[in-house]
Amino acid sequence: MTNLPKIDSDYFVDFLVKLLNIPSPTGFSEPAIDFVENELSQFKQLELSRTRKGALVAKWKGESDEAPVALTAHVDTLGAVVKEIKSNGRLKLSRIGGIQWPSVETEGVWVFTSKGEKIRGSVLIDTASGHIYSGSGGETPRNDDHMEVRLDVRTTSEKETRALGISIGDCVAFDPRVEVTNRFIRSRFLDDKACVANIVAAIKSMAEADQSPARSVYFHISNYEEVGHGASAGIPSEVTELVTVDMAVVGNGQASDEFSATLCIKDSGGVYHEGLNKKLRALADKHNIPYKTDVYPFYGSDGEAFWRAGGDVALALIGPGIDASHNYERAHMDGLNATTNWIMAYLLD
Repeated sequence: MTNLPKIDSDYFVDFLVKLLNIPSPTGFSEPAIDFVENELSQFKQLELSRTRKGALVAKWKGESDEAPVALTAHVDTLGAVVKEIKSNGRLKLSRIGGIQWPSVETEGVWVFTSKGEKIRGSVLIDTASGHIYSGSGGETPRNDDHMEVRLDVRTTSEKETRALGISIGDCVAFDPRVEVTNRFIRSRFLDDKACVANIVAAIKSMAEADQSPARSVYFHISNYEEVGHGASAGIPSEVTELVTVDMAVVGNGQASDEFSATLCIKDSGGVYHEGLNKKLRALADKHNIPYKTDVYPFYGSDGEAFWRAGGDVALALIGPGIDASHNYERAHMDGLNATTNWIMAYLLD
């Protein structure tokens, strides 16, 4: 058994924290793509390019150029855009992806105007004052009609808010609130920035160990996953296997946990490729990588987006266990390291 290269855990955490702190809701993720591209540019083994859609693609020529493979993870996150400027100057939002309103109530946000300005604010229910709505405030539904952004500028009307440069469609990014403690990382948007960090850390470890992938590999960093079509384009047609690296669902009824990686057998889009699943299981067993198998009831992946677009590949899905998905998420270094090792085992096989 070939020993896997050592993971630089300090680098992994530093890269992930920086990436988490870059606002990147779907449709507004270019700064995060820029960050990942800049990081990967230090590895001269990689050929970097962008798709017309804005995804990042890195090719690493392997020991063999036959039957190349690919890995994909996404850098875009949940977020919102301005849907309406209310008569009191506050903002109604249209959500991007499946953000849950109760999880972001009272959270800080940045509003990015089309003119390049940043304006600070916070998400509140429109019956927030306990001295006015002491009974009904708690009963108000947390939904699109009742949640609003209170801007931290002097405005009390639609006209005044528009004068700030805010307009319909401007990006609204929720604070990630990153904290690292006792080998846990808790933050919004670990889905899927943790897995981008897995891929980058695997590349760094292999490059510094002077090890090349057995087959040429394409790393596809997607920017539209949260709305369902991220990797539908950008995976070269010669790719024979595609491994999606995305979070594993942790919660009641799930086998996944925060201390292992997971191989997803089936999600809301159906089953993954049995042959590639068996190969990944064998590699995890060979390298003593802790992993679970699981089924995700309300989940879809970038790999399935490629399948639906006509991609002719064997497809699998692996990733670290993430607690409280699409909420205030948490991961543990054991599960994150297991995923990085699984990626390296696959690439070196």
